[in-house]
Amino acid sequence: MAAVRKVRGGTVETLRRLLDGIGNPFAAGDSVGVKIHWGERGNHGYLHPRYTREIVRWLDECGARPFVFDTTVLYSGGRRTAADSLRTAAEHGFTEDYLGCPILIGDGSDGRDVTDLSCGYRHFTSVQVAGIVRKTDGYVIFSHFKGHIESSFGGAIKNISMGLASRAQKQRMHADAHPVLSAKRCTRCGLCAEVCPTGAALLPPEGLPTYDLAACVGCSQCIALCPEVALKIIWDTDMTDFQERLVETAAALWQVIGEKTVIINALLNITTECDCLPGNHPKIADDYGFIGGRHPLAVDEASLGVIGAEPFDRAHPGLPWARQFAYAREIGFTPEAE
Repeated sequence: MAAVRKVRGGTVETLRRLLDGIGNPFAAGDSVGVKIHWGERGNHGYLHPRYTREIVRWLDECGARPFVFDTTVLYSGGRRTAADSLRTAAEHGFTEDYLGCPILIGDGSDGRDVTDLSCGYRHFTSVQVAGIVRKTDGYVIFSHFKGHIESSFGGAIKNISMGLASRAQKQRMHADAHPVLSAKRCTRCGLCAEVCPTGAALLPPEGLPTYDLAACVGCSQCIALCPEVALKIIWDTDMTDFQERLVETAAALWQVIGEKTVIINALLNITTECDCLPGNHPKIADDYGFIGGRHPLAVDEASLGVIGAEPFDRAHPGLPWARQFAYAREIGFTPEAE
């Protein structure tokens, strides 16, 4: 496994020790994008912007030209459009004044600034990603390591694949996940219909909600937010396909960005759910600190090794998360292959 660096503690000083120990792959004047997740509107688990600000300061001192960015998303809420996403970022403290650099949306103001990358994998012969990938010299992938409803945990691999994908590519990765209703649990609250971005979930005047699976994009927001836990994920194919698609998208991107990319996972406030979901989600593990390196597979494996699989398996039982690591090796998405 490629070398990773670990530091305990959740201060900006410990993060700076990690950054100084990783080394700087960037040349003076390089445009460097810091890929983060500033949290969905109403989410309370996202990482405080002081950590992102410290990365920006480090890049400034290295002579790079940093900016912070994310991409638009499939689901409803505060990040579906570029304008909404930037407002949400500001509400959470991620402003240009505070961070000391520009804040951008990687797939453009309308979500259509995208580019295709050829790859030739099992699920995808090409992947569509944010156009910013073709315009940036280097990257820092800064990820909050926490739980996730479909991948069990989300770290660097997910932040690259889902985080840098176009909205169309996000839908392709989610395509086989659909909701199935437990009638006994449903209270007809209507939240599923309220949050559905495509109108696939409908609450009739009488009776239970209905779900148009042809219109469903598989974003799973209705499942994750149902207050009665009345919805579960049903997969049209083996749920390992989602793990493999996640890896293929990250691997295709890595062929383009890997040479000048630093990976950092923050193992702080490790909650059951992704920062994509509103709410104050319960913690499932103790804080550790930061883990960094030069390859996402190595950093994610080291992060899971520190926390252990049990908290994630307890939060999201039955998900074949180990397939991410095995499949990455099968397709050569490994530090040893570089």
